[in-house]
Amino acid sequence: MRTMGLVGWNVWLWAAPSSQLQWGPVTDSISEGDVTVTLTANVVRMRWEMGNGDDVVCGAGTPWSSVRSRGGHNVASPTCGYVYEEDGIYTVSGTSEWEVDWSGGGWSGTLPLSLSREVEVIVGELQSVNVNP
Repeated sequence: MRTMGLVGWNVWLWAAPSSQLQWGPVTDSISEGDVTVTLTANVVRMRWEMGNGDDVVCGAGTPWSSVRSRGGHNVASPTCGYVYEEDGIYTVSGTSEWEVDWSGGGWSGTLPLSLSREVEVIVGELQSVNVNP
């Protein structure tokens, strides 16, 4: 799906978790014999690669809605946003960076985990032309 934006306009960035499995915490245990291993995973940040060399790092972000943008359509996100300076077609990558804490059998540790998705965004210019009647 292609999304359209405008040069100089605010882009709202957010992760849209529909369940705890997409944001955390996620906890699970498994046992074998007398050893039980427990895992707990949480997203610690979102990293947005904007397709032009710029990165934005934030939390889950705030979903855009017309209610939140009352008073104007070009309202900045209160938690995570970006403004493109040039028109073009950009591949935006959103990466959730997780920390997975584990323990079992007298051992414990933390493992990093990154999950990514991409979307193509078209950013155009909006210009007005004044003419004499």
